[in-house]
Amino acid sequence: MHAKTDSEATSIDTSWPPRSPPRRPVYYVQSPSNHDVEKMSYGSSPTGSPTHQYYHCSPIHHSRESSTSRFSASLKNPRSLSGWKHVKVGHGGDDVEDDDDDGGEMDGRDECKANNFRLYICLVLLFSLLFTVFSLILWGASKSYKPKIFIKHIVFESIYYQAGNDQSGVPTDMISLNSTVLISYRNPATFYAVHVASTPWELHHFQLKIASGQMKKFTQSRKSGRKVVTIVKGYQVPLYGGMPVLANTREHKESIAVPLNLTFVMRSRGYILGRLVKTKFYGKIRCFVTLKGNKLGKPLNLTDSCIYQ
Repeated sequence: MHAKTDSEATSIDTSWPPRSPPRRPVYYVQSPSNHDVEKMSYGSSPTGSPTHQYYHCSPIHHSRESSTSRFSASLKNPRSLSGWKHVKVGHGGDDVEDDDDDGGEMDGRDECKANNFRLYICLVLLFSLLFTVFSLILWGASKSYKPKIFIKHIVFESIYYQAGNDQSGVPTDMISLNSTVLISYRNPATFYAVHVASTPWELHHFQLKIASGQMKKFTQSRKSGRKVVTIVKGYQVPLYGGMPVLANTREHKESIAVPLNLTFVMRSRGYILGRLVKTKFYGKIRCFVTLKGNKLGKPLNLTDSCIYQ
């Protein structure tokens, strides 16, 4: 270390402008380039040419002219700027390097987030595909478990045929009928229950409806069955001459023989995976039966008299 003379200190102080308010110092540290290393090697060797400029190994004592010339040379040579590093001074006075790795770390984090998002989307799509395939398999398997419905018999409890007036006052023949129908319902499914409902059960003489009834809704558990009784009746139904076969049997009920047909639609709905996967079954049933006066109160077998669609 060489101490500065008073004249050199005075000349340096007067040449610099007044200092601005104190700020946190920022230092730039230059790593020597290859050209500078060559100069230093030439300067340190005793056989080197005296005309070559060389650097002293002292890290502190540099002249103002040499530092200025080196700074200007570095500006002229952009490659030499790669040796400069931005150094900040911490709270404790230590030098802290501001590495360029922060930008790389941020890019890595963004790329990691993008990859995680792509992975999440792929997992969601894969789960949706597997769930769809599984649901289709269950739905297809459920179609083989169609409910089994059989109409057992019908019982005509009573029948009344008399003259009367309709709601508008027109005189016509009136009929009142009361009957019950027994059916057998079975759910053969092994992994779901069914909810059963039906349309109104109707008794027709050709196109004339003379009685109707509504079956109560119920739920049938898997691999089980039950018998359902439904009341089908009509009260003072105007005929308007639609049943001439009854004209001569007003006082002889035992000789009544009226062809009728019973029609209704059974609707069965099974929830396999809640309401996401469900299966439906519709069965249209049509039965042919003859109302006989001498069979009142007796069951009429309909096992072989029905068409199931």
